[in-house]
Amino acid sequence: MNEITDLTNDPTNAWLENHPYDSIVVGQAARLVRTLTLADIQAFAAVSGDTNPAHLDPTYANATLFHGVIGHGMWGGSLISTLLGTVFPGPGTIYLEQNLHFSRPVRIGDTLNVTVTCISKQDDKKTVELDCLLVNQKGDRVLYGVAKVMAPTEKLRMPRIPAPHISLFDPEQRHTNLLALGAHLEPVRCGVVHPCDADSLQGAMDAHHSGLIHAVLIAPENKLRKVAAEAGIDLTGMEVIDALHSHDAADVAAQMAADKKLEALMKGSLHTDELIHAVVSQKGLRTGRRMSHVFRFEAPMYPKPLYITDAALNIAPSLAEKADIVQNAIVFAQIMGVAVPKVAILSAVETVNPNIPSTLDAAALCKMADRGQIKGGLLDGPLAFDNAVSRHAAEIKHIESAVAGQADILVAPDLESGNMMAKQLEYLAGALGAGVVLGARVPIALTSRADSASTRSASALLAKLVAHYYRTHPA
Repeated sequence: MNEITDLTNDPTNAWLENHPYDSIVVGQAARLVRTLTLADIQAFAAVSGDTNPAHLDPTYANATLFHGVIGHGMWGGSLISTLLGTVFPGPGTIYLEQNLHFSRPVRIGDTLNVTVTCISKQDDKKTVELDCLLVNQKGDRVLYGVAKVMAPTEKLRMPRIPAPHISLFDPEQRHTNLLALGAHLEPVRCGVVHPCDADSLQGAMDAHHSGLIHAVLIAPENKLRKVAAEAGIDLTGMEVIDALHSHDAADVAAQMAADKKLEALMKGSLHTDELIHAVVSQKGLRTGRRMSHVFRFEAPMYPKPLYITDAALNIAPSLAEKADIVQNAIVFAQIMGVAVPKVAILSAVETVNPNIPSTLDAAALCKMADRGQIKGGLLDGPLAFDNAVSRHAAEIKHIESAVAGQADILVAPDLESGNMMAKQLEYLAGALGAGVVLGARVPIALTSRADSASTRSASALLAKLVAHYYRTHPA
């Protein structure tokens, strides 16, 4: 038997070379080796649409005959196709028939030896039958069958085409992982201000029932209960504080927070400026820093959470206000587990230009950090967006920086650019976002009226973590 080594997994081999019909002999074989990973299962589910819980849900899979997650049976079949199409016979092969017998399940971590062996040839149609066998690392047969192909008639040698890159991003799992960050902490009393539409009320209820917050609903009670009834939301046992209207609800919530009856606030269906005005008007909620908003995003193409500020409160912040915005974001990132956040001060360019004021502010902020006026983070700027998040872009522009290409925090020059950046990440890049306001004595979960219930519950989680931090580090 003439065994052909595994060429499909050899990154140093940039070429594909086939075996024409006339060169194939009975007994000739080829082999490849693959180890099943969780990413393989997820990618196969994504491209095939086969989301059978036996492959994706450990809880369900543990209760089945197989007692755990198993790979898709046709993943093994696809390895046979890979071997036939790229190695033996190789490019030019046309698949005609395939029968498969599934003997054993394949589990994550199993290493499969895949072998195809020529067992017969039909000269009139240039067809070849091949015995197909998949054996795991224990020597157990997991899949076998016979393939019939039309072999190529001409010798071909061609450059190997790189496989497309698949970015696996599981929004539900990411959301679950985020909520788990606060699972060990007791819920905080949170005033949910005017949750008088279905999404904001459902988000508050989800956060309440998940143990993120103890929700105190502050709104016109009749209106609130009507919304709940129409949406099928059960308010049994919920603490409801009646208010005249949205302005009154904001004032009541701010007063309760100032009186230390609430540890956090959560925006419902009222305008942002209504809630923020009520908070700012309460002297007991003010601190020495400017209030600012921070988004936390998880983007499919970025390897870690990305914090964007300020995209919601400060329209055209001064240098002093930007210093507070940066400091708030650093503290928040540290609460979220980033010991020394890398802070990129954004502009349109990465060099200081007197004609672009944001580049001057960026340079000044970095110097303020050098002088200890901004603490806890590693700052660099000005940086353009591309070289703040892409090491490749930074290298092309010869930027030597510990921040460029690996930023944790992106500081926008103004609200307009920050807001557009945040919404582009969400709507065009599929990023998952949640937001919180810092700088007051209580955190504020601040979301858009268009945000989903899951986004609202994620924002409640952020507020919970900040509130617990404030217990030992008062704002």
